Amino acid sequence: MASPVTASPSSPLRSSLRMAGLALLWGSGFLWIKVALDHGMSPAHLTLTRCALGTAVLLLLARGARQRLPRSRVLWLHVTVAALFCNAIPFALFALGEQTVDSGIAGVMNATTPLWSLLLGAVLGTDRAFHPLRLAGLFLGFAGVLLIFAPWQHGGLAGWGAGALLAAAASYAIAFTYMARHLTPRGAPLAVSAAQLLMATAWTTLALPAAAPTHPDTTALLAVTVLGVFSTGLTFYLNYRMIAEEGPTSAATVGYLLPVVSVTLGSLVLHETLGPRTLAGMAVVLAGVAATRTRPRTKGAPTHPPRGRAPWLTPRRTAPPPRPEPAE
Repeated sequence: MASPVTASPSSPLRSSLRMAGLALLWGSGFLWIKVALDHGMSPAHLTLTRCALGTAVLLLLARGARQRLPRSRVLWLHVTVAALFCNAIPFALFALGEQTVDSGIAGVMNATTPLWSLLLGAVLGTDRAFHPLRLAGLFLGFAGVLLIFAPWQHGGLAGWGAGALLAAAASYAIAFTYMARHLTPRGAPLAVSAAQLLMATAWTTLALPAAAPTHPDTTALLAVTVLGVFSTGLTFYLNYRMIAEEGPTSAATVGYLLPVVSVTLGSLVLHETLGPRTLAGMAVVLAGVAATRTRPRTKGAPTHPPRGRAPWLTPRRTAPPPRPEPAE
């Protein structure tokens, strides 16, 4: 269903194709990270290149839409904080984590962001809709994480790589909580997106002196280019368009497809193997995430969220997105 700003409603087929395309571009990011790492690119240089290319795409799109970068110092301050927790930190942590963890599992760990958001809301007292089903979903989701990594088994997936992936998802949750309060631009979302990735590029540049040497081959350069241009910059734009034309519910639904895309591509392209325990853990995680998104209806409340007021950049989860990371 189109938002009031659209001239005509989107057909079901067009809506489904738009959602599938966005999920494919977004979910394939974990594959491109893995390919670039396996072909000689260091995590720090991968993150920097990804942010820089995404910034270039969004600057071009913002210029085409005649949107200017923010001029408010206060807004730039909020953008700088959001860039750290929503882009620089999680992008780097996913690159670090995928050095030892498969890309498909990285996509599933990315889907735990709503669990961290709910936990953060409970701790800070900002989430008042903490009913039993959402609480059960919280415990169920983290139980699925334990099932996937099986820390009780010798040679299980638990380790610093798994910790980095979970920390990346938690960083997204922190970012979305901050962005929902301080960063909901009303006039130039593409320009503010570009500003955010620009500041993420600056944050990542500060880490280069401590970064390991990088020796990427042609495959790595192609992978990081696709990651930066399509899985970062273009997905920001497509997600923004989906929120504007389809509404925030459809945009959030894409998040459920990302683990499916990452697992499928990891298996088909990288030949990553997933045992029954890992697959069961993934199903438990997604079931828990679905339960945490349940909100009790109050009498007289609308059955659909209001259009055009969704926190911008909401990537695939319970809070404002990518980015997205995203978005990743």
